[in-house]
Amino acid sequence: MKTNILIIGGGLAGLSLAWQLQKRGFDYQLIEARARFGGRVDAHDIGTNIGTNMGTETDMSTRSFDTGPAWFWPGQPRIAEAIDELGLQTFEQYALGDVMFEDEAGRTQRGRGYSSMQGSLRLQGSLQKLVAGIKTRLPSERYRLSCRATSIEQFDGGITTFVSSKDGKLESITSQKIVLALPPRVVADTLSFSPNLSDNIVASMHSIPTWMAGHAKVVAIYEEAFWRNDGLSGDATSHRGPLVEIHDASPESHLSQTHGPYALFGFMGVPASARVDNRQVLIDASIAQLVRLFGEKAKTPLDIVLKDWALETETASVLDHIPLDHHPAYGLPSCLKGVWAGRIIFSSTEAAPGFGGYLEGAFEAAAIALQQLTNGEQ
Repeated sequence: MKTNILIIGGGLAGLSLAWQLQKRGFDYQLIEARARFGGRVDAHDIGTNIGTNMGTETDMSTRSFDTGPAWFWPGQPRIAEAIDELGLQTFEQYALGDVMFEDEAGRTQRGRGYSSMQGSLRLQGSLQKLVAGIKTRLPSERYRLSCRATSIEQFDGGITTFVSSKDGKLESITSQKIVLALPPRVVADTLSFSPNLSDNIVASMHSIPTWMAGHAKVVAIYEEAFWRNDGLSGDATSHRGPLVEIHDASPESHLSQTHGPYALFGFMGVPASARVDNRQVLIDASIAQLVRLFGEKAKTPLDIVLKDWALETETASVLDHIPLDHHPAYGLPSCLKGVWAGRIIFSSTEAAPGFGGYLEGAFEAAAIALQQLTNGEQ
């Protein structure tokens, strides 16, 4: 296969760049190792008919609950523009009511603290709507799923990327330029280059933390928002765990209690190394904690999912298993710019200098890559 621009990675950055290239009539191909698009954006779907009192108007519908990032904010123009162009709807994070706190001994207090994500925005139907919306703008001949890049070789006339499909078939794709819409650490861990990249470039890739890659998220889904009925926002912090930060994760922010299901989600405070082979133990402990914080109705969720991003090599390297204690200052170091005379462009959210790590950063990184690629030529 031959193309002018090869985009490796079908998360929001890669999808956004493909969308912009499609609008401008450029020759490109987008490949993604997973069987789905979205990268760190993912969701768990549940049919509302598994409940018993949902009401006929929603009995056979499906609700999606974000298992990756869920929030974005006013003042982030690129994601707002994409949402508007795709005709999607946003709502504010639910934050009405008291916040709960749990100390080291599991003792709970009500009304301590504030809803930390108040004012943030979410997408109706989950962020998978954004992923799906962009995908519909791309012709099927322009992308391939379950297509994993393994090595990249430079030659006088361009670049050859070797890929493998899910059936083990090996192929090559020749291009003039490559956009690596993958976290730099994932690039360093999963791709080989010929000629080899310099030690300085490899060290720089390893030094850039992949945002949220070492985290795990638990989503507990319920037929009713009983915490709202009790005057609670769904927000909680805990010094005991296993969940250290909890929020309302319901797919819409309406106040009605007749159109569920609803959800609570929490970030796991247990280190990645201790989560391996302890999945059910952690799920059981999470339910017990939700009961301590929100009462007996939390004991019987309709469904519960533990999404451990640290276990996904498409997202996390071993270095990402070490928890971050701050938001890194993202943006590419100078040695990752102009690699192979500008034929290789790094373009994940970690490459964005303004909103690096955020969903907005993925769109920002794509916009920067687009500027570097186009230069007024097709």
